[in-house]
Amino acid sequence: MTRSPDHATEITPDILLKAYAAGIFPMAEDADDPSLFWVEPRERGIIPLDSFHISKRLARTVRSDVFEVRVDHDFDGIIAGCATPGADREKTWISRRIRELYGELFDAGYCHTVEVYREGRLVGGLYGVRLNGAFFGESMFHTERDASKVALVHLVARLRRGGFSLLDTQFVTSHLAQFGAVEIPRRAYKQMLRNAMEHAADWHVWPRENPLSGEEVLAVLQIS
Repeated sequence: MTRSPDHATEITPDILLKAYAAGIFPMAEDADDPSLFWVEPRERGIIPLDSFHISKRLARTVRSDVFEVRVDHDFDGIIAGCATPGADREKTWISRRIRELYGELFDAGYCHTVEVYREGRLVGGLYGVRLNGAFFGESMFHTERDASKVALVHLVARLRRGGFSLLDTQFVTSHLAQFGAVEIPRRAYKQMLRNAMEHAADWHVWPRENPLSGEEVLAVLQIS
């Protein structure tokens, strides 16, 4: 993994978008770190949109509509949830600077959230950055079982219906591998990224409020 420090006075949302388009992204060492470093993994994690798969148990959960799903309603709630330490992570790389930068991207329409609610409470979700035909996943969280997984299922359905060609996960974890996430060499990733930058896609293919039932989402993904 290649990493290099940034210069605090230079980074802006516009530079951040150019970095994504070039295949690099920022991270902080921890929540209290005022600086960022640029990361360009030698092996890049992606979820191929045409081979995304889920377990039968998760499909039943999605189909049951036990959760309400929205997009782009509560960026602050999502990033706060992603930054909260949990059983699967003792600390977070989401610093105040990260929150500010991605908050500006959200206000500008380049950062998006998928939010999962139960009885009006935010119980999981994810956020990421959209550029042309690429979506760069940043982080996800859950406080109830399957909430972040349901968010990912709804995200992939939206990307497929909207004509996206690249879902970048940065790295591959055991959690993401169960959905078909794989690592590809940097050169292959750069080619996929160039292809995704050359065509437009429609994030707003469905409305912000719960766009489809779980049954309809599974139909888009061709999952029975």
